[in-house]
Amino acid sequence: MLYDFHTHTFLSDGVLSPIELIRRCIANDYTAMGIADHVGAGVMQRIIEEVRGEARLAAERWNFVCLVGVEITHVPVSAVAELAAQARKLGAELVVVHGESIVEPVEPGTNLAAVSCPQVDILAHPGLFTEEEAHLAAENDVFVEITSRQGHCLTNGLVARLALAVGARLLINSDGHAPGDYLTEEFARQVAQGAGIPDDRLQQVLVDNPQELLRRGIARRGVQE
Repeated sequence: MLYDFHTHTFLSDGVLSPIELIRRCIANDYTAMGIADHVGAGVMQRIIEEVRGEARLAAERWNFVCLVGVEITHVPVSAVAELAAQARKLGAELVVVHGESIVEPVEPGTNLAAVSCPQVDILAHPGLFTEEEAHLAAENDVFVEITSRQGHCLTNGLVARLALAVGARLLINSDGHAPGDYLTEEFARQVAQGAGIPDDRLQQVLVDNPQELLRRGIARRGVQE
């Protein structure tokens, strides 16, 4: 089984249309996925609406679930919770926050704002993750990403160690932007193992946690429709 809830299309900075991205992920034997293009306050509604149309088409014609999401990216820390709530009101089934990756100038405090917000589903590539952030992620049931994305992946080991120590939920995502970026079952397992996730936790990280996130997203879809 293969899940990936952090992917990008040409609606932000990816290279594929939403429906082509979905088709390529199906061809990679994905079980389910999410599209979470970069947003701030101004483009959020348009992106959610455009992705929703393609996700519905994939569900109707291919019987494939693609959650409609956003990645709240490089916004002021003080706006994270407000924008997460706005995304929910607009129908986002998945809310990702772009964490404090060491390869991008994300405003300090973004991680803390994300894991403190119950409207956030995933803290992506959190960089120099802290014990406080890990505890809050566990407390607020915010999933923490282990990423295969170049650069962002440099702190995967730290993130995995701290999250596992306090029971915060981990999952593997590609943060894919182009056809060569997407996961296979074997590559996802290797990313998890490379982050130091022990074999007895792989089922939880690769299958159980993504399935829980998928259930949440599908439940939100039912409310919106």
